Parts: sequence; C-alpha cells; structure tokens
Amino acid sequence: MTETRREIILKGFDPLALLGPNDANVKYMGNYFSAQITPRGNSIIISGEYQEVELIHSVLNQLIQLLAKKSYIEKADIKTIIAISTDCDPEKAGAPEQSIILFTRNGIIKPRTAGQEEYYQICLKNDIVFAIGPAGTGKSYQAVAMAVAALKNREVTRIVLTRPAVEAGERLGFLPGDLKEKVDPYLAPLYDALKDMISPEKLKVYFEQRIIEIIPLAYMRGRTLNSAYLILDEAQNTTALQMKMFLTRIGVNSRAIITGDITQIDLGAKEKSGLIEAMEILQGIEGVGFAKLSDQDVVRHRLVKEIIKAYAQKNGELRNSR
Repeated sequence: MTETRREIILKGFDPLALLGPNDANVKYMGNYFSAQITPRGNSIIISGEYQEVELIHSVLNQLIQLLAKKSYIEKADIKTIIAISTDCDPEKAGAPEQSIILFTRNGIIKPRTAGQEEYYQICLKNDIVFAIGPAGTGKSYQAVAMAVAALKNREVTRIVLTRPAVEAGERLGFLPGDLKEKVDPYLAPLYDALKDMISPEKLKVYFEQRIIEIIPLAYMRGRTLNSAYLILDEAQNTTALQMKMFLTRIGVNSRAIITGDITQIDLGAKEKSGLIEAMEILQGIEGVGFAKLSDQDVVRHRLVKEIIKAYAQKNGELRNSR
C-alpha cells in the first residue's frame, strides 16, 4: 500500500498552543492512529496510509480553527474532534472516554449494546475477564480492540492471542504445509479483527517483532508472559488442564480475556469444558470478572439473533422432553 505524506504549516498562532508542552498533544493523537505525526520546526509532517493521513490532516486543521476561540488545545478537544471526524455521534463525543475503545483508520470501535458496554466496564475493573455469549455478540472482536488500545496506550508491551485447535490431534498432522499453514485456519478470526484495527504495514512489523503473537494454545505451555494482553478465544473448547495452563501463564502487569460460547462445545462427550469448570471455581476471586452477553447483544446480520433464539428454543424443548 502506497504511503502518503502531508505537511501542515503552523502560522498565525503559537505552535505550543496546538502541540502542547513537549508535544504532548501530538503524542496523545499518536495513541489513536497508525500514521506518523511528526512536529518539525513550524510544521507538522503526517505520513502513512492515505485515508488515515487525510483524517489526521482534517483533525489538525479543525484544532487550528478551534484556537481562534480558545488559548490552547486540550486532550478533551482532540478526543471530541476525532470522535466527530470518525462519524461518532456528535452528541456522544463528550461521553466518558471509556465508552470509546479505540480510534482506527476505519472509524471508532465502541460498545454497541448495553451488554457490550457492561463487558467493557468489567474489563476496566479486572485483570482477568471471562466473556460468555453466543456467536455474533462481539465478545472476541471487542477483546482484540481492548488489547490493541492497551498496546497503543503503552499499558502493555505485547499482545498474545490464542485459541484451541480442536481438530489438532491426529488430523492436524495430515494437513498440508508447515505449522503456521496448519494452524492459521483456526486463528483466522483473530487475524481478521487485527486487520480492521491496525494498518497492514504496522501489523507486519508487529508480527515480525513479536509485539503481537497469534499462536495455538498448546504452544503457550512453559511461558510466563509479563506486561502482556492475553486473549483466549473459543475457550469452551479447552480442557480443564488447558484452561489452568493458560491462566497460569499470566505474568506481572498482564491482563487476560477469555471468550467462549458454552452452547458450542466441540470436545468429546466425556471431556468437560475448561471454560465451564473455570466459571464454577473462580467465582468470588477479586480481580476476576465475568461478563455475560445474550442474543440481545448480537451485532451481525439481523437473522443471526433469530437463529440463536430458534436453536435455544429447540434445545429447551429437547431438555424438557427427556
């Protein structure tokens, strides 16, 4: 993808009023964008993906116009203008910052339902969170967004995303290709979420430098992960031993989100889901939170919600008939 470069000349006002002390406002904007924003003398250089460069250029020009009405720019001003510029409802632009998870080149990522908002608030208050809900409720996507936001805000130094490869075992050995090619199909949803939030160029660098890792659950054994944001996806398909192994990988200054749908367990009939067991035995531990999403939080096609309801009703009828 071709890189674009634009320059804004700072004239007619004190550059410090826009940039902030020690360029604090520029650094704050840098938390929300992948493009480079570089103050240089009496100008600002913006370089990166075209769409994002144009967005930053627009935001900065609006901030400059705002200086005609006030003496200096504050972080709240930046947040509001970014929110408006990325098609956030202007009436909500002044809402508490925790209501917006992440600014991306494609727009704002924020909770879209009451259940998702509660899920986000639980994540702010706990180091380990279990997010349980049906397909389409955004539990995995929102977890990735929170991890990316934490990385951009320098709250953690890396992200580790994992999910069990239920078909691993014998079948994995018969799949063509090397290890990466064998396990990538299981990890594709995590790649898709990251591609929505981080530019291809920056994502490639993150992978190369192992700032972001996407690995099968089995390859986490023996590691201790400090200053990391860990996400275990499709956790309903972990065994009890796998779940315990994952939870004990969490190091100093690390956080973890475990997502799963207990109605879609693909383990053998005699194996108990590690997610269900963890939900039973970890209740009441300070720092461990539980977020439960329902069909009311489905944000995919409108029919997904109806499909979930229909299956739930059918399963209920089957249980009642036994």
